[in-house]
Amino acid sequence: MAAPIDRPKRFYKIATTEAVDGGFGIKLDHRPLKTPAGKPFALPTRALAESIAAEWEAQEGAIDSSAMPISRLAFTAIDRGSEVRAELAEEFARYAGSDVLCYRAEHPVALATREAVEWDPWLDWARGEGIALEPTTGVGHKAQAEASLKRAEALALELNDFCLTGLVAATALLGSAVLALAVVCGKLTGEEAYALATLDERFQKEQWGVDAEAAARTAAHQAEARLLEMWFKILA
Repeated sequence: MAAPIDRPKRFYKIATTEAVDGGFGIKLDHRPLKTPAGKPFALPTRALAESIAAEWEAQEGAIDSSAMPISRLAFTAIDRGSEVRAELAEEFARYAGSDVLCYRAEHPVALATREAVEWDPWLDWARGEGIALEPTTGVGHKAQAEASLKRAEALALELNDFCLTGLVAATALLGSAVLALAVVCGKLTGEEAYALATLDERFQKEQWGVDAEAAARTAAHQAEARLLEMWFKILA
């Protein structure tokens, strides 16, 4: 049996927002919140600060960091975002080089047809953004044009630390740089992007059904996708 997690007790009465140098901060009673690395907690938008304050206000008894996903993303963006921008952009480009939208089924024909119908429009959209990715059949790796991967990297680097952190998180969840970028740009909702990313899985469920464990996993991933969509909206 795993040992119980020893969570810190709530030590403050109220969490509020305040204007600070560089944006907006959070105060726990009269103490300004800092990041785990001890950096000032300066957020780019009031909406993001209000969302994080709400997470801290919702804590009862003990502080459960797993129930504060927006705070965790913001901590990561502030503590590591500026230091690893190049690495994050390269990671995004690597995902573009093996984007799930590019790997198509040969059989059954019904699945292959749905992939083309649902995925091709998003490859076309990405091409319009300068990321031209070519689909293939099967699971063998298909190298993509270096110019397209460089363009993906450049687009990632245009984002601020907060958006870039969210972009890479969304890309990892979806297995698709194209779909993650579409969420950032407001072209897809989080749930729409997740549904597209899991088209093959959805097809199999339609044929064979779904068990409770798989349903719970899907629900958790959908919730994460919705959270990331909200992250980009409150950063706008």
